[in-house]
Amino acid sequence: MRELGGGAIRAVDSHAHVFARGLPLAPQRRHAPDYDALLADYLALLDAHGVSHAVLVQPSFLGTDNRFLLAALRAEPRRLRGVAVVDPGIGESDLQALHLAGIRGIRLNLVGLPLPDLGQPDWQRLLACARALDWHVEVHRPAHDLAGAAQPVLEAGCRLVVDHFGLPDGQGVSDWLLRAAAGGRTWVKLSAAYRSWTDAAPACAAAAALLQAFGPGRLLWGSDWPHTQHRERVDYTRAHAALADWVPDAAARQRILVDTPAELFSFASGDEHHA
Repeated sequence: MRELGGGAIRAVDSHAHVFARGLPLAPQRRHAPDYDALLADYLALLDAHGVSHAVLVQPSFLGTDNRFLLAALRAEPRRLRGVAVVDPGIGESDLQALHLAGIRGIRLNLVGLPLPDLGQPDWQRLLACARALDWHVEVHRPAHDLAGAAQPVLEAGCRLVVDHFGLPDGQGVSDWLLRAAAGGRTWVKLSAAYRSWTDAAPACAAAAALLQAFGPGRLLWGSDWPHTQHRERVDYTRAHAALADWVPDAAARQRILVDTPAELFSFASGDEHHA
């Protein structure tokens, strides 16, 4: 375990979502859940599985309205960090307010959407602000064109976090992603294998390839709770247990669950954000 101001870190779930029915929805969305994923239910699952800390990621269907996410961070400021979705024109003072609320990164959820031109002035300014805040930029994009979304993030000098194994599309982990490991500024979430594969063997092979390329110091585990659009196939217990199949070595799992996320999401710094 690792000690910090908010208590010992036993494990970090680096990818989960909270939301409720009736919240304002983004005009462009792939789906809209007809159920609630409430903070109290999520915390109960963390407690039941010995997971002490977590990172909440803004769900795509809520767009840039981060209010529900921020309310969760205010409720558990020592236990939680967040990843927001923001408009590229957001002001620096608003970004500072998000940082004080516990946000430690921004998400580009680009599944099913055209790639934005990250070379445009607003995007370049946003990426520069993220870099100044020591945030990461999280990219969610299928493997076949992941490079088009992710390479500009690295070229802007930001730390890159790639969601869900890099969303392999039948051919295993993206070659670009494996090569990106050499740059030292890319992290990958071992999470939501069910979004790419229907059985366990390809996920284990992908995890082994990523572990060889990145090492446990730049891999993260996430439950992807509440497993939107896949709830019939997985639950928190199975998502939690999957890491032992993907990473059999206990010391490597410890690094992935504790040390790596503690550093990336600033749990280890003791800089508790303000409610």
